[in-house]
Amino acid sequence: MYVIVAGGGKVGSNVTRTLIGMGHEVTLIEQRPDRFSRLEEEFGPSVIRGDATEIATLERAGIARPPELLLSVTGDDEDNLVISQIAKEGYGVRKAIARVNDPRNQEHFDLLGVTQTVCATTNILGLVEHEVPEHGLVRLLELQKEGLVVVEVQIVGNAPVAGRKAGGISLPPGSRLVSVFRQGRSELVEPSTVLRPGDQVLAVVPKAAAPELRRALLGAPA
Repeated sequence: MYVIVAGGGKVGSNVTRTLIGMGHEVTLIEQRPDRFSRLEEEFGPSVIRGDATEIATLERAGIARPPELLLSVTGDDEDNLVISQIAKEGYGVRKAIARVNDPRNQEHFDLLGVTQTVCATTNILGLVEHEVPEHGLVRLLELQKEGLVVVEVQIVGNAPVAGRKAGGISLPPGSRLVSVFRQGRSELVEPSTVLRPGDQVLAVVPKAAAPELRRALLGAPA
């Protein structure tokens, strides 16, 4: 697989190191002279110096091939958005993943069609929510292109579904219970699976229907 990585900070350099170790062909783009010098010592000709928001730099990196994957992981959200757009719209790169540094900027990526994003802040908050669930439903992963979210629901003792078979539960359209984790083991949810208090249920649901799924499994919030 050929990959272009834009941004040679900690994220970009670590990803590059790992991908090269896996046997993939990688070109890393870094603009800062001091950082470029350090990266060149480690990665040699796999790193080039330049501004990845400029078409000339991207073409030197081989964007016209095109790469199977472009990772835009600079510390600037505007740059990551521009780089991803150029790759997708200008060169037909099918998969461009962008780093979102400030979660408040996520809507700009969504509006401009850059739907494959990674935000460390959002991911960390998700982990915190997982440990201290406030509303009983924890969002683990958002599949933005498909309009779906993967959620985890903790079944409580007074939940309306406790003691009921999964096949008899009315779920929002497009939703599906995937697996249940109990007593240290996971199993796929079948129509005959009985949900019990303490179960951690993994589900896929359309983003807008997540509150409806919560009501179906846990009842109305107190």
